[in-house]
Amino acid sequence: MSAVFLGVRHHSPACARLVKRTIEELRPAHVLVEGPAEMNARLDELLLGHELPVAVFSHYRDGQRAATSWAPLCDYSPEWVALRAGRAAGAEVRFIDLPAWHPAFAERTNRYADAEVRYAEATERLCRHFAVDSSDALWDRLFEVEPDDGLAARLDAYFALVRGDAEADAGDRAREAYMAAWVRAAVAAAGQGPVLVVTGGFHQPALRALASSGGDRGSAAHGWALGADGWPEVPAPPEEAQAGSFLVPYSFRQLDAFSGYQSGMPSPGYYQQVWESGPRAAADALLRVVVERLRARKFPVSTADLIAARSLAEGLTALRGHPRPARIDVLDGLAGALITDDLDRPLPWTTRGTLTTGDHPAVVEMVAACSGDRVGRLHPATPAPPLVHDVAAQLGRLGLDGGGSSYRLDLTDAADLERSRVLHRLRVLGIPGHGRTAGPEHGIDPVFTERWEPRPSQGREAALVEAGAYGASLAEAAAAALTERTQGVAAGADALAEVLFDAVLCGVGTLSEQLLTELVGRTGELKAVGPLGDVLATALGLWRHDRVFGVARGPLLAAVIDGATERLLWLLEGARGGPGVDLPRLRAVVAVRDAVLHAQELLAASRPAVARIALRISRDADAPIDLRGAAFGMHRALGGSPGASGDRAAAVRAVAAAGTGALGDWLAGLFALARDEVTGEAEGGGDRSGAESLVDVLDSVVRALPDHDFLSGLPALRQAFAFFPPRERERIAGQLLRRRGVRGSSRTLLRTTADPLVIARAGALEENVSRLLSRYGLGAAP
Repeated sequence: MSAVFLGVRHHSPACARLVKRTIEELRPAHVLVEGPAEMNARLDELLLGHELPVAVFSHYRDGQRAATSWAPLCDYSPEWVALRAGRAAGAEVRFIDLPAWHPAFAERTNRYADAEVRYAEATERLCRHFAVDSSDALWDRLFEVEPDDGLAARLDAYFALVRGDAEADAGDRAREAYMAAWVRAAVAAAGQGPVLVVTGGFHQPALRALASSGGDRGSAAHGWALGADGWPEVPAPPEEAQAGSFLVPYSFRQLDAFSGYQSGMPSPGYYQQVWESGPRAAADALLRVVVERLRARKFPVSTADLIAARSLAEGLTALRGHPRPARIDVLDGLAGALITDDLDRPLPWTTRGTLTTGDHPAVVEMVAACSGDRVGRLHPATPAPPLVHDVAAQLGRLGLDGGGSSYRLDLTDAADLERSRVLHRLRVLGIPGHGRTAGPEHGIDPVFTERWEPRPSQGREAALVEAGAYGASLAEAAAAALTERTQGVAAGADALAEVLFDAVLCGVGTLSEQLLTELVGRTGELKAVGPLGDVLATALGLWRHDRVFGVARGPLLAAVIDGATERLLWLLEGARGGPGVDLPRLRAVVAVRDAVLHAQELLAASRPAVARIALRISRDADAPIDLRGAAFGMHRALGGSPGASGDRAAAVRAVAAAGTGALGDWLAGLFALARDEVTGEAEGGGDRSGAESLVDVLDSVVRALPDHDFLSGLPALRQAFAFFPPRERERIAGQLLRRRGVRGSSRTLLRTTADPLVIARAGALEENVSRLLSRYGLGAAP
C-alpha cells in the first residue's frame, strides 16, 4: 500500500477541512504529521481537553548553543485536525519531524515557519499573475474562498509550482530525509492499510520522491537507522545538554502575522470564524466587530458608514471574481468607507509585517478585530516543568502568592530581602505579575526599601513553562537567564552593568559559577570605554559600600574590578580624538581613579604605574582633549608630583593657545577628576604652595580673550564649570570678587537677569551692528 500525501498550509481552514474529510473517507491505518517526533510518547498529553491555541515549547542548552522553538496549534491547524481525526478513526498517529533542538532548525524559533516564504520566487510570479499584493491574498483567492471541490488537486499543483526547482537548504533536506524514513517505515508496517502523510506543502513533492525511492526498510542508507520497534530512532541530545518539550498556552495575538508571527495564515480571529461558520459569516462578523470596537473608542462610525463598508466589500468581492468574500475584500471595504485621511504608508494587509507607531486608528482596530483576543488554556492534568512547582512553593512560603497585592520590602530585613530576590528572579525571567516601582537603581544608591506593584499577569503560565528551559529551580533558572544575557551582550553594550546589578539583586551568592565566569570574561572583551566604566563603577560601589545584598568585598566583584580597570587603562591610552566632551568616558576615568584609590589591593596594576599611564595620556597630542585634562587631573589625584605632570598655569595656557573651546574641553576633563584643584584654592584663598592659583590663571586667560573668542568658547567653558555644584561655584565667584577687590555677595555674580548665552548672543549682535554702521560711515559720534 502506498502513502497518500497531503501538502497543507499551516493554520489554513481549507486545508484543515480537507484533512478531516480525507481521513473520514480514507480510514488510514497510519496518520503521519509534521511535528516533533520526541512528543510521540506524549500524544495522550497533547490530546487532553485543552482550550486551544496551545503550543509545544521545546528548549535546548549546552555549553555552545541555546535554542528555543514553538510548534503552535489552533482549532483549524491541519496538524491538529489530523491528530484528532486520526485518533477518532482508529489510526496510529505519529509526529515524524526532527526534534526542535536538532541543528536542522538552526536559528528557527517557529517549527511551522512558511518554507514558501523562504523560497518565494514562484509565489511572487503567481501574485503578479493574479494581480494580488501578497501571498496571503493569493492563498485566499486560490483556496479559502473557493469551493472545496478539487481542492486537493489545486493544492498539489500549487505546491509543485512553489517547490519547482528550488534548492532546499541543508536544514530542510535533513528534515525531509528524516520524515521520508518515517513514511517508508509506516508503509512497510501498514500491510494493506493506507498511510496518510500531512506536512507543509513545500515538503510534499520532496517527500513523495524520497519515500518512493529506496523502498527497503533499511533506512540507514538514508542516514536514519530504525529502532527495535521498526520506526526511525528519535535523535537524542548530547549527554551534557539540557533539552525538553512542554505544552504551553498560546494566544491568537502570538499567532498573528501582524504581531510578527511568520507561519501560515494571519488574522487568527478571522479564520477561526471561517473555520466555524464559513467565509460569508466571518465577513459579516468582522464588519460588526470592527464597528463595535471603533465606537467603543469614540471613533465616529455611522450606520451609513457601515452600509458603505458592506457595499464596498460586496463590490470588491464581485470585482475580484471571488465566489465568497475574502478577508482582504472586507478589510479594503472597511478602509474605503472609514478612512478619509491620506495615508503615508501602505495598508498593513497588503504585505507581511507588524503595525507601526502612527498607523491610522481605524486600521489598528481592523487588525485587532481580525487578530482576536483568544488565549489558550491547558488541561489541569498537563505536566509542567519542575520550575513551575518550585516557583509556586517559594511564593507560598514567602507569602507572595497574592496576585493582586502590593509589597513594600525592607531590604535590611532578612525575610524581605529573600522576598526581593525571588521577585527579582521572576523579573529577569520575564514572568509577568509584579513590577518594581521603587528601589535601589545602582550599586551605591542609598535606598534600602523596594515597592512592587501588581501588573497584568496574562501569559504568566506560559512564561513560567518557557522559563523552565533555564533550570529546575528559580535560582538556577535566573542564573542561566543572566548568563545568557551576558553571552548575548555585544562588545561595548551598556547592558553588562545592568546584568551585574541584576545578579546582585537576584542574590549573587546563590548563583552559578558559570555566570560569574561569564561576567568576568565579558568585562575583559568590552571595546567601548563608557559602558565598561559603568561596569567598573557599579562593581566598585557594591564592593565598597554594600550593606544589604551581601556582596561587599566579594570575590565576584573583586575579579570584575581588576579586569575592568586593566581593560580601561589599555583602552584609554589608545584613545584618539579631537574636540568635544565625552561624559561617559570621563566617568570611566573617574571609576579608574576610585578603583586605584580605594581598591588597590585588588588590582594587578600599582598606583605609581597607573599614575605614569595618566601622565603619558595627558601629554599625548593625539588623545582627545577632554581625556588629556582628565588624565592630568588623575595623575595629580594619584599623587603624581607637580613637576612631573607640569605646571598647571603652563598647561592651561598651552591648551588655551589651541582655542577657547579646547580649553573648555580640557577643563571639563580636569574638573571631572579633580575639582579640588579649584575648590581647595577658592576655599583657602589661593594655592598654599605659593604658586599661581588655577582660578587666577583662568581669570587672566579669559580676561585676555577677544570678545569673539570668548563668545565662541563660552558654551564649552560653561559645560566645564557645570561639574561644580552651586556651593562650590559660589566659592569660586567669591575668589574672583576678592581678586578684583570688589565687595559683595558671590551669588550676585552667578545670577543674571537672562540666560548668559542669550546675553552673549545679544553682545555679538550689537558688535556686528556697530561694525556694519562703521563700514558705511553711520557710526554715532563719541
